Amino acid sequence: MSGNDPLPEVKRTSALRRIPVPQAPRFVRTPGYEGDVCAFELFPSRGHPIVVEDIFGRAMTLLPGDVFLGTPGHRESNRILVGGVPARGLIPGKSYWVLSDSGVVGELTSMTSRANSFLARAKYLGVIVGDDGERITMRQFAVEAPSRVIDHRAKIAVIVGTSAEVGKTTAGLTLLRGMLKNGHRTVVLKATGTSAIAEIAMYRDYGAVHVFDCVDFGLPTTYPSNRKDMIRVFDRALDTCLSIPADAVLIECGGDLLAANIPVFLRRLKRRRPRPKVVLAAPDAVGAFGGCRKLRDMGLSVDLITGPCTDTSAVRQRTEALCKTLAVNLAFTHKELPA
Repeated sequence: MSGNDPLPEVKRTSALRRIPVPQAPRFVRTPGYEGDVCAFELFPSRGHPIVVEDIFGRAMTLLPGDVFLGTPGHRESNRILVGGVPARGLIPGKSYWVLSDSGVVGELTSMTSRANSFLARAKYLGVIVGDDGERITMRQFAVEAPSRVIDHRAKIAVIVGTSAEVGKTTAGLTLLRGMLKNGHRTVVLKATGTSAIAEIAMYRDYGAVHVFDCVDFGLPTTYPSNRKDMIRVFDRALDTCLSIPADAVLIECGGDLLAANIPVFLRRLKRRRPRPKVVLAAPDAVGAFGGCRKLRDMGLSVDLITGPCTDTSAVRQRTEALCKTLAVNLAFTHKELPA
């Protein structure tokens, strides 16, 4: 397949949802780096179909031999997999791994069975270029920074968790409904982790006036941890959300509270709101206790605990006694929450 020839009809993954890729995109055989729009071919031999998100959030099947557009990127999940982009970028002709259902591709370091639905080898073909011959990147189509940052002083609630899959999004949807019930026009920011249109769509369905994630600010994920360029990204995200006239901003931090550069985000948030409302999701009482202590070390106090550590009355009471903080199961509660 020649890099100068237009690609046949290709499938496009959700990390590229903001990008108006040409109908007959061309690629150049050159190394691909994080955020570049790239062409891949699902490994045609010894392969199997996988399911990913398309640019509309639909579950899309990729078959062996399919050409699709995605982006090089990093992922560090303690429940799913770890992988990323090598320092020299992705090399044309070499095979890599689909690391997320949003179309992030890179080298695979480790994995669990939770990745089976989307994990497969894909050959890297090259970088998609525009009519001017220049590579197309996610950063080119990020949300424009506000020309003038006006903080409308919206109330902020931030949800963090001690690991993935502990009910952060479930908590966020419940809190969002409560905010709307109280007449609060609410903006949602999925500040960290890996992008997914399905989560964005749920927040929209539940009534958020705007929903943003890392894709809106030019990145497929906020991994790896401790990268050096996140202050600019997080400041732009906060400036964007706080410049929208709203009563509340609900923030969900994907990943565990020490990963995905969450500590960096929380420091940037504290510069704007020294005492945001903090909701902690944890799998058990001990995890909640450790999470509360770590957040206290960061200068944040936990206002509410939720997650599996509140699934039964016994574990909920143990969590409250250990952490000395209100614990509520937000998946099932009909209880009025504190303001």
